[in-house]
Amino acid sequence: MFKAIFYKEWIKTRWYLLLAVATTLGFAGYSMLRISRVVDLKGAEHVWEVMLSRDAIFIDLLQYIPLLVGTLLAVVQFVPEMQRKCLKLTLHLPYSQLQMVGAMLLYGLLVLSLCFAANFFLMGFYLQGVMAPELEQHILLTAAPWYLAGIAAYLLVSWICLEPTWKRRIINLVMSVLLLRIFFLSVTPEAYNQFLPWLLIYTLLTASLSWLSVSRFKIGKQD
Repeated sequence: MFKAIFYKEWIKTRWYLLLAVATTLGFAGYSMLRISRVVDLKGAEHVWEVMLSRDAIFIDLLQYIPLLVGTLLAVVQFVPEMQRKCLKLTLHLPYSQLQMVGAMLLYGLLVLSLCFAANFFLMGFYLQGVMAPELEQHILLTAAPWYLAGIAAYLLVSWICLEPTWKRRIINLVMSVLLLRIFFLSVTPEAYNQFLPWLLIYTLLTASLSWLSVSRFKIGKQD
């Protein structure tokens, strides 16, 4: 069952995923090129000095990219599902409805995580060649909440898309914006270090919200 659902979701999202990977790697690569340019012009010591004295991390362009990518993945994956009434057919298959919805969300989480992992691999591969491990960790830990925000955005927008009534969608949207604001409360590098494990748990718990929308769909709630 999981293979069939994963294949269906892949067919639906494959072109968007290629675009998402290219876009995120493009922004991550451009950020690394900015660092490379400064290193070439003024030396690695200048980069280290700026990072230590001014809290610069040189990857500010990436801040909202994961959020956008996660949001659009949910839209691409679930809006057609609702518009074409495909979800109704899926829920009538002779399998656990909770498992089927869970499989759809798991697919999204896996492909999104792979996309974001590729970003971290690219940045880590480059940074380890020009910076001390402490400064490399400084940059990657600062970026971690942004990528968690992308995963949370995917789960929250999935919750909104799966909701069968517009009135409740608007309420869910307002709540989602407030929840996502938590990931961007501070612009200080590594401000979320102590909170990262809890932020990860908080992000994963948002997956349960989609089941609330599916439950409302099952009992016939509609505009």
